[in-house]
Amino acid sequence: MDVEILAVGTAAPRHELTQADALALAHRICCTDRRQERLATALYQHSGVRTRYSVLPHTEAYRWGPEEDGQACVEPNCGATTEERMAYYEEHALPLAHRAAEAALHRSEVSAKEITHIVTASCTGFTAPGVDAGLIHQLELRPTTQRVHVGYMGCHGAINALRVSHGLAHADTRARILVCAVELCSLHYTFHWNTERMLGNALFADGAGALVVGAADSTASRSTRPWRIGATGSYLFPGTADAMTWSVGNHGFAMTISTQLPHLIEQHLGDWLHTWLAVQGLSVGDVNSWAIHPGGPRIVEAAEAAMGLLPEQTAVSREILQQFGNMSSATVLFILDSLLRSGARPPCVMLGFGPGLVAEAALLL
Repeated sequence: MDVEILAVGTAAPRHELTQADALALAHRICCTDRRQERLATALYQHSGVRTRYSVLPHTEAYRWGPEEDGQACVEPNCGATTEERMAYYEEHALPLAHRAAEAALHRSEVSAKEITHIVTASCTGFTAPGVDAGLIHQLELRPTTQRVHVGYMGCHGAINALRVSHGLAHADTRARILVCAVELCSLHYTFHWNTERMLGNALFADGAGALVVGAADSTASRSTRPWRIGATGSYLFPGTADAMTWSVGNHGFAMTISTQLPHLIEQHLGDWLHTWLAVQGLSVGDVNSWAIHPGGPRIVEAAEAAMGLLPEQTAVSREILQQFGNMSSATVLFILDSLLRSGARPPCVMLGFGPGLVAEAALLL
């Protein structure tokens, strides 16, 4: 039985920040000397990001920094507590998720009452009742809608959610599944100098993406049918547990990213992905579209090197990073939406990386 992606919807918050303005804020809030200012400038200018969006205006978010304007933070405990940040998550995650989910439902022509399952993904906040329960109420889904939440898995979380929806649709041909990934990464910016966490300040942003998934309509012609989910795969890179971490601290969630991350991807990804594609009866040359999560420009470059891809094959990943920043799990759904709108052809490989170090993939046909 074929399982199809019936529609995609995305949503970004209304507060826009240019990378130039973000750098100016970083200089004012986080840097204590000229050396740190030079390092911050290099990080921001080479991030591949031009604009980003957040649920809070940055004048609001950055008031969590030093109490006196123009005085940089020097203490690790500078900024809002995790409790305060989670209050913002509870306030803003659901409205953003609702916009993306509503757009996906509208494009799918599946009514809210037809949805049987909802699968959500997020790694930037915890709240209960969660975003899934809120979507059931606000979208007026049936109270019997079954829920699954993919939590705290990082930037590949939407691919994990897609895997869940694939299984649910296979188990019940009548199922219509709403998938929604929502991330408020801006709530976890750091307000003191920390080289590893400054990279997150330079890259991350807020966004939500949604899909409607269901069993294929066997009466539709192949040329008019949506992309279908062919397979999903997962690979835990050996000996790389410290390459990327994501921990809950007293002042937000702290991500660390090793400078060796691109090298590890280039070293380990190719053998696994070539083998995985061969199991599906494909080679890299058979793949027409790539939706690679742009953790940063060097991550995309590492995936290109590992798979022998040309820059034009991953151009959409760079475009989304440039326009929206790294929205964690929601990002690959923005890339998929862009590919579908531009008339890209399957097969398509979705690819994301997260703590572990883990690569998650989905094959769309």
